[in-house]
Amino acid sequence: MKILLFGKGGQLGWELQRSLVALGELVALDFDTPGELCGDFTRLADIAATVRQVRPDVVVNAAAYTAVDKAESEPELARRINAEAPGALADAAEEIGAWFVHYSTDYVFDGSGERPWREEDATNPLSVYGQTKRDGEIAVARCRKHLIFRTSWVYAARGGNFIRTMLKLAQERERLTVIDDQVGAPTGADLLADVTAHAVRAVCAAPARSDLTGLYHLVAGGETSWYGYARLIIEQARNAGLPVRVAPDAVVPIPTEAYPLPAPRPRNSRLDTSKLRAAYDLVLPDWRSGVLRALTEILKQ
Repeated sequence: MKILLFGKGGQLGWELQRSLVALGELVALDFDTPGELCGDFTRLADIAATVRQVRPDVVVNAAAYTAVDKAESEPELARRINAEAPGALADAAEEIGAWFVHYSTDYVFDGSGERPWREEDATNPLSVYGQTKRDGEIAVARCRKHLIFRTSWVYAARGGNFIRTMLKLAQERERLTVIDDQVGAPTGADLLADVTAHAVRAVCAAPARSDLTGLYHLVAGGETSWYGYARLIIEQARNAGLPVRVAPDAVVPIPTEAYPLPAPRPRNSRLDTSKLRAAYDLVLPDWRSGVLRALTEILKQ
């Protein structure tokens, strides 16, 4: 099996390099990869030509424009990277008969209600970022052999993320305010990568299983708020001996309205993963286990 990976330098791309290499030959690219192969998503014709040149069995796209607030002032660039480029890759994958794997987000929903969102629920993005990711889903589906994984609150032991931000602030401040009315499941890039490898192996081993194609929700088990997430991080940091200045009772919950941002955030980021678990016979661990593992790695650093 030959796999072509785009976005190798990001949190997810880094973990995908680890999980996919065991499946066969892996060609991994980033936006600034030198040479004749192109990973720059602003160059649509060139990335499509790269797919045709490599002729992989599977194309995996881990690249995305993820600056949620900045997207409000850069809608054209966000659309190019999140929708037009994945569409160009999907068309090229369809042309050569390859599988196409893509990642999306809970931001395609408006965050209303309290029940976990299902794949068939109507989308209603609140932001430019969410709309471009939804447009990307539609474009990717032009490739008949596609897998789209919607996820949320992604973190990893490397790169910038909520865990590192909270650890930094906890050492600098005596009081922290954290939003408590947005609920979801922190999901590790390592879990996303491992499930991707499992799914890719399954669909390639059973090409007649057309029922495995399509859109799936993929997040860790359980749920929490950003406030609950922050409390766990700071408690573990204190237990590990990190010089934490903020007191246990000085992490204060606040509503979304108290921390206005350019792009609206969905308050309900819960995603129902029953379709994925049934199709691929998976057990998705509770969010705490992955966060604690990542914390251990980050604190060692």
